[in-house]
Amino acid sequence: MTGDLFVTGTDTNVGKTVLSALLVAALDGIYWKPIQTGACEGTDRQTVMRLAEVPLERTAEECYCFEPPVSPHLAAAQAGATIRLERIRRPQLALGRRLIVEGAGGVLVPINDTQMMLDVLRHLAIPVVIAARSALGTINHTLLTVKALRDAGAQITGVVMMGKENRDNERAVEHYGAVPIIGRVPVLETIRRSALLEVFQTSFDGEYFQ
Repeated sequence: MTGDLFVTGTDTNVGKTVLSALLVAALDGIYWKPIQTGACEGTDRQTVMRLAEVPLERTAEECYCFEPPVSPHLAAAQAGATIRLERIRRPQLALGRRLIVEGAGGVLVPINDTQMMLDVLRHLAIPVVIAARSALGTINHTLLTVKALRDAGAQITGVVMMGKENRDNERAVEHYGAVPIIGRVPVLETIRRSALLEVFQTSFDGEYFQ
């Protein structure tokens, strides 16, 4: 779907939900997290509604939602369930709305005995934005993520660096990964809609979000 984006990350807690909220706010999008774990601590859907200051109608319901804060395959097993790709279907949106999809963990997080988050991404066939830490270690993590996505035939829109600016790491990711840095999200003292919109205006390359 033109304009839709799938937000994945190089790791857990890398900033996927903050990036998703930013994109929902800046692109007037609809948020959807097909597989949610850790619901006992609140859902990412609720977090995006709060950060982007959007109503429930600007989000789509999860296909799977589990309480334990563990990998999807473990959370499903503990609930006596099995995550199946055929149940993960793109929600029907109003004409012109863009869908911002957030994955669970990184691309090689398992969702069942034989499939991973990468299979969800391929199943939905939506261009990918990678949330990556700006700090030490990001070159390896980001290049591994890029390679896994490319090997799977996924379309990569680009990488968004999360955290304190590190131009050396950015140049390395762009050079060795042959992938563009399309945005930067600095450490924010207060995360709210106005701050996210300002970051998009000042620190993102708008040509990648047409």
